[in-house]
Amino acid sequence: MKLFYKTQRDLAVTLNGIIDAYWNNELNEETLIKIVHDVYINNPDKVLKDGNFTTVLKQQCGKRRLEVIDKIIKRDTDNMS
Repeated sequence: MKLFYKTQRDLAVTLNGIIDAYWNNELNEETLIKIVHDVYINNPDKVLKDGNFTTVLKQQCGKRRLEVIDKIIKRDTDNMS
């Protein structure tokens, strides 16, 4: 899996796959958190814009997946402070 993405759409497809794999019990929680964290750290401008998810991610990922991503991102920033 790549860590750097050219487009927001590519990033959204990858995030969808990661979260769906977790929901299908193909990934454990620790792996989910690590992958989402790594993808976010390397592509922050493609995930968030002005503190909100980008429009492409909102359209492609949907609310439930974005809730998971949001919790992981907030958890990471809380642990850094």
